[in-house]
Amino acid sequence: MVEGVAGGSASALAALYDRWGVRAYSLARRVCADEGLAEDVVQEAFVTVWRDPGRFDAARGDFGAWLLTLVHHKAVDVVRRQSAARRREERTEGDPALGSSAGPGADLAALDAVAAGQVRDALARLSGPQRQALALMYYGGYTQRQVAAMTGVAVGTVKSRVFSGLHRLRDLLGSSLDDRADDAMSDDDVRGSW
Repeated sequence: MVEGVAGGSASALAALYDRWGVRAYSLARRVCADEGLAEDVVQEAFVTVWRDPGRFDAARGDFGAWLLTLVHHKAVDVVRRQSAARRREERTEGDPALGSSAGPGADLAALDAVAAGQVRDALARLSGPQRQALALMYYGGYTQRQVAAMTGVAVGTVKSRVFSGLHRLRDLLGSSLDDRADDAMSDDDVRGSW
């Protein structure tokens, strides 16, 4: 079907949508928590498939996992954009001069960004099967049984990949995330005592 889309076949795109549209919408709806935004995300994802089907590389995995990862990324981007716009609006409502300041919590937001980067780096160091199982379960929202069906392996294999992947993530991340949280808490305690 993807080859058909690459050849410009609208019916191939329709077939892909029939097969993956409900799952894509379900994932986008869980991330966005808004029906309209979820619909927009799914539409953007399928437009991306239509415009640039070459982005999918069958050597790196199956189409479903790739599409759901694309939907997840687009949904997260939408949520982040909305959240940032809402924060800007809240800051400027009371005092327009505050619109340009970093505001309270900027240090925690920076720590969150650093932690997210560390997690992404650690995920990149996992084996492909471990990363795929974790992504489908934690980002895609699928059960172990659904992941097994999607990847064509036994449920026990999925459980093993998830367990070993999480164990490897803990080893790779170590206590760095806990240390950062402790640092942020002690900074809050210091600010609170002033």
